[in-house]
Amino acid sequence: MDINGIQVDSAKIESVKKWETPKSLTQIRQFLGLFGYYRRFIEGFSTIARPLTSLTHEGKKYEWTEKHKSAFQLLKQKLTTALIFSLPEGNEDFVIYCDVSQQSFGCVLMQWKKVIPMDQDN
Repeated sequence: MDINGIQVDSAKIESVKKWETPKSLTQIRQFLGLFGYYRRFIEGFSTIARPLTSLTHEGKKYEWTEKHKSAFQLLKQKLTTALIFSLPEGNEDFVIYCDVSQQSFGCVLMQWKKVIPMDQDN
């Protein structure tokens, strides 16, 4: 942690950097699912991910091209270099984002488009 915030765990960064090229529709969906969770931290996420998303359309033949490779690599690069966490300042302009499914519930506390880490023990 420094004056600008908290960096992501280096082991997790390496894991994302080593993510292998998706070889199937299922693997594309897994990749987009994980990265979609962090989309608010990646400027232009939808535009960058468009070639990958197009592979998930019904009736679309899975064909990996240079534009898919470029989008895949750019998303990995953007997620692994972004400063994601920040320390809270003052007591205003907080936003809570929630995501609920049948298996889990998650939420993120943000201030000025940066995640504020919450103590997991409370």
